[in-house]
Amino acid sequence: MSRSLPTVDLFAPATMEPRLAHGIALFNRGEYFECHEVLEEVWTPERGERRLFLQSLIHMAVGFYHHTRGNPTGAIRQLRKGLRKLAGYLPHCERVDTARLESEVQVVLRAIEAGTPVSEYPRMHIR
Repeated sequence: MSRSLPTVDLFAPATMEPRLAHGIALFNRGEYFECHEVLEEVWTPERGERRLFLQSLIHMAVGFYHHTRGNPTGAIRQLRKGLRKLAGYLPHCERVDTARLESEVQVVLRAIEAGTPVSEYPRMHIR
C-alpha cells in the first residue's frame, strides 16, 4: 500500500454519480461512518446488479469503522462480507479499481485476524 495515494476529487470523475464520488472521498479520508451513511443513500433504492457492488463498499466502510472503534470481530465479519460481494465486480466497477481494493483489504483483514496493528487502511482508487 502506497502512502502517496490521492483522495478522490468530488468533481473529477465526470461519469461517476456524485453521491458515490462523495462516499469514496469520505472512505479515503477515513470517515467510515459517514461514508456508510452516504453509500446507503445510494444503495437503498437500487434493485439491479449494482446493489451488491454498493453493498460491498458499505461492508468495507463498516468493517474499518468497527476496527477503528476497537471491535476486531465486527471488522472481520464485515470485511469478509464485503470481499465476498466485491468478488463479482473485479477488476473494476464504476471506475473503482476493485482488484486493488480487494488486494489491499485482504492485507488488512489478515492483520486484523492475526491481531497485529494496522498501520494504514486501503483507499479506493479511480481508474
